[in-house]
Amino acid sequence: MGQVTGIWRYPVKSARGEALGETPVEPGGLAGDRAWACVDDQDGTIGSAKHPRRWGGLLTVAASGDPATIEVGGTRYAAGSAEADKALGDHLGRPVRLTRTAPDAPRIHRLLPSEAGMVPDWFADLGPGQERVEEAGGHARTGRFVDFGAVHLVTTGALADLAEKTGHPVPPDRFRPNLLIAADADPEPGTELAIGDVVLRILFRTPRCVIPSLPQHSLPADPAVLRTLARHYRMEVFGTGKGACFGVYADVLEPGHLELGAQVTPA
Repeated sequence: MGQVTGIWRYPVKSARGEALGETPVEPGGLAGDRAWACVDDQDGTIGSAKHPRRWGGLLTVAASGDPATIEVGGTRYAAGSAEADKALGDHLGRPVRLTRTAPDAPRIHRLLPSEAGMVPDWFADLGPGQERVEEAGGHARTGRFVDFGAVHLVTTGALADLAEKTGHPVPPDRFRPNLLIAADADPEPGTELAIGDVVLRILFRTPRCVIPSLPQHSLPADPAVLRTLARHYRMEVFGTGKGACFGVYADVLEPGHLELGAQVTPA
């Protein structure tokens, strides 16, 4: 089917990630991926850049390693330390803490994009630009602070199609994937993939939020991405209605080890 041409880990949910050459893959996903989250000490919600006014500052925080460290204002701190929490709180403008343990009934704030086509059918009671607080259920499934699947994949073929429709190249980084696979198209839901000794099962296409349009590290804001997704990429998701999607979620059937250049074949 293809070959692994990019591997990324995001030790802290919604913070900048790191490119890897190889990684262990555990039942819950890549080792150390989204193992930590930032929690608002005032309302107990989990930090997610899906609400950029509250949490967009996380996208400028570099996170790396397992055990994880974060870099804020040019200084590196151990995740979970009082110093890291203080630096993050100062950066975000309110008291927060990093945690590996999900709060009871974890919730996130979400700001729906301003493009009508980016509002999925399952949020039919809301309109563009409206806010909601919702359950964050990914941790219960995987033990990680993911949105749903343990692994997120995009393909070079899908990126090429998106670039053609958008009118300019769109780097994979905008979608915060774990794996970039050189392939003509995304694998279909239900497909099982062997990557080295790792086996993944594709779950469903990844519904997109506002994050791909936001400035991230060296990438400027790009609202054209959401306009294109809203116009061309609305599709059925897991029997819940249509949403603007890009990439696919997968769960880990067999853990193991993967590296750049690994061949991707049907399992």
